Amino acid sequence: MMKNLFSVIALVASSWAMAAGPAVHLDKAPIDLTDKASLQNGARLFQNYCLGCHQMQYQRYSRTFSDLDIPEEVGMENLMFTGEKVGDHITNNMSAKDGEKWFGATPPDLTNVARVRGPDWLYTYLRSFYADPSRPFGVNNDVFPLVGMPHVLQELQGMPYKAYETRLVDGASKEVYVGIKTDGSGELNAEEYDRAVADLVNYLEYVGEPTKLEARALGTKVMVFLLIFFVLAYLLKKEYWKDVH
Repeated sequence: MMKNLFSVIALVASSWAMAAGPAVHLDKAPIDLTDKASLQNGARLFQNYCLGCHQMQYQRYSRTFSDLDIPEEVGMENLMFTGEKVGDHITNNMSAKDGEKWFGATPPDLTNVARVRGPDWLYTYLRSFYADPSRPFGVNNDVFPLVGMPHVLQELQGMPYKAYETRLVDGASKEVYVGIKTDGSGELNAEEYDRAVADLVNYLEYVGEPTKLEARALGTKVMVFLLIFFVLAYLLKKEYWKDVH
């Protein structure tokens, strides 16, 4: 019985490992939830480049405006495009059926994507597209091979491609992969594009847990209170028991 149980566990574990695919180096995302300018730019990028396919159906415009210090009239003019109300959730008009037809699968809701994937994965993923004519949208991705979505930030980055250099390896000349570069057709240079991606990921991290900073602050206060209470309780205990000992 135990032998069969261990066999099942080993089979499931190996299946998970295969599904996860080979390990990919993830770059550290420069997350700073106190940087309101970064979060505001991330919100702008999401609304302009991501919302057409991906929703945030658990986040309201009003919450975003309030948390990111965006005046309501500014937010309505620059971040709301189809007559939504401030209290509405951030959704689009793409049906699940159309999304599956166009992309092979319904584009996922991104409210909690940073909590599921992690900010480092998102930061690396958005900087790992490269030209691949064999794919339906002409691009592939190092982090997510055979990706089904187009490179929506190509307008900013330009067309990325895998770059190789001829180097001497073990006494012989070989083509060595040196990373992903772009053709220079984008609106941003490499450093500016990385910063834009960081802002977008920063915003996705915020949306995944809007109260994270408040929770951390409250947690610190609770720990300080418990420490003070512990000291007082210890001194009270000593006072009560001094005659006993």
